[in-house]
Amino acid sequence: MSRAQDPIRRAVRQLARLPGIGEKSATRLVYWMLTTPGGVAGDLATALSELEDQIVECAVCCTLTTKDDNPCSLCARAARDEATLLVVEHPQDVLAFERTGEFRGRYHVLHGALSPLDGVTPDQLRIKPLLERLRGEAPITEIIVATDPDVEGDATALYLARLLKPLGVQTTRLAHGLSVGTAIEYADTVSLARALENRRAL
Repeated sequence: MSRAQDPIRRAVRQLARLPGIGEKSATRLVYWMLTTPGGVAGDLATALSELEDQIVECAVCCTLTTKDDNPCSLCARAARDEATLLVVEHPQDVLAFERTGEFRGRYHVLHGALSPLDGVTPDQLRIKPLLERLRGEAPITEIIVATDPDVEGDATALYLARLLKPLGVQTTRLAHGLSVGTAIEYADTVSLARALENRRAL
């Protein structure tokens, strides 16, 4: 078998594409899966295949959900506050805010932040669906921009503020109870709750 066809090398190359996983870590993971009883590699392959087959974007808020649960459970929940919309960068940020138990409104997921150097432009974010929600849903009185407190997050917040100002919707930004450079998904619940409580106008 040629080295190009070697399934071990191929698996190492694929795992090394993951963030935070280098070639050494990928090699260690592959050999661990091969030597661990119980069919770990097969179970992982099945789970990853199901991700591609079953996971879609929510038709309302653009978070990730299953094909059978679309709109997602949060959008389908009638008890949520329709007047307040929290805009986040990533689906995992929604989970972070839900863990605080402080937010009762609706969410919208951008799937990234503006980064011209990386080629991420407004057209690549879920900004158009956000504007469509403002036109089509029950009156939204406040949009809370909860992008990460870094250069890209700040640029995205300012862009949204300029875009939303003519629509007459109050636009606020999370207070920096979050450390600069900290991704939302890794922030502790107390800091997230405090940042949400002390949000400010943009």
